[in-house]
Amino acid sequence: MPVAEARARRNAGRLTLIGRLLRLDWALVLLIGAIAGVGFLMLYSVAGGDLDPWSGRQMTRFGAGLVIMLIVAMIDIRFWKWASPLAYLVALGLLVAVEIAGETGMGATRWIALGPIQLQPSELMKIAIVLALARYYTWLSQDLVSHPLWLVPPLIMILLPMVLVLKQPDLGTALMIAMSGAVVLFLAGVSLWYFIFAAAAAGGAVWVVMASRGTEWQLLKDYQYRRILTFLDPEQDPLGAGYHITQSKIAMGSGGFSGRGFMQGTQSRLNFLPEKHTDFIFTTLSEEFGFVGSASLLGLYVLVMAFCFVSMARNRDRFGSLITGGLAATFFFFWAINMAMVMGLVPVVGVPLPLVSYGGSAMMVLLIAFGLIQSAHIHRK
Repeated sequence: MPVAEARARRNAGRLTLIGRLLRLDWALVLLIGAIAGVGFLMLYSVAGGDLDPWSGRQMTRFGAGLVIMLIVAMIDIRFWKWASPLAYLVALGLLVAVEIAGETGMGATRWIALGPIQLQPSELMKIAIVLALARYYTWLSQDLVSHPLWLVPPLIMILLPMVLVLKQPDLGTALMIAMSGAVVLFLAGVSLWYFIFAAAAAGGAVWVVMASRGTEWQLLKDYQYRRILTFLDPEQDPLGAGYHITQSKIAMGSGGFSGRGFMQGTQSRLNFLPEKHTDFIFTTLSEEFGFVGSASLLGLYVLVMAFCFVSMARNRDRFGSLITGGLAATFFFFWAINMAMVMGLVPVVGVPLPLVSYGGSAMMVLLIAFGLIQSAHIHRK
């Protein structure tokens, strides 16, 4: 086995650029392009049939991100394994920088200016946490994976960025960091009993958070409590806190089976929908293309997940397998939370629909993540 592994590594190192391009999972690239195409179409629609101000910019960002994805994919996975601790430290440092000198927008301090670029470091942490944990469990012996002492470092690695992101405040991203980290721990082989205990502790934490409302030690912002209460009963304030989710449900229901037609959605055209080009763009899709359009997009997302998990199962390299599973789970949390959010199944937490919602940071981070998945696929044993 050591001889075979050494030979496989030498062969991977000899791959030419053409060889790496041929080993690229082109079906996955086409699926990503198809999902992005849905986004371009919907952004064109919500702008009233104009490429400006959203669709044209989104196309440019996707083109640049696609090039970056291919560059990341061409680089040997062993480099990313070496660089993963550095990526985590850089992302953590940027989160600290946001706390010190971040820019505030819409009541939250989540961005930092790097020259002409507005960067949201919490998006980078979604990738960095998966890389760092995968590197840790690649280094750690398998018989120590569930040892309580060796669970402390990964828990600290997850909690540090969570606390910084919660202070911004950004509850949705903090939860995604925690869930992505938990997936890596699960795939690494951590005992299921820890997750059962964590679920029970999470239930207790929810009770504490709700009990703290109105006290001196209140743990969430007032608007976050309003979101939770609106989720539980949107009708209690249909013209206030419950307005957004109520309009979202009206739009989705009015789409019916086949929808009202492209650019014929009244809720979006008459500006009843909140953030119709970002967080609630799935509602516009449902109104214009109905159940057929919504199910088609969901099918594309499921196919992407299937390709990622097949690649993970076939990869005999532990680091490559862990990052593929972890990043695929991160992608899943993006679209699953967004869809559940606009349907009123979970509170509104501001998670964009991946590759469809307008935005630069989230799209670039997702394409880098897919580049890492492709790198693990190309350079697999």
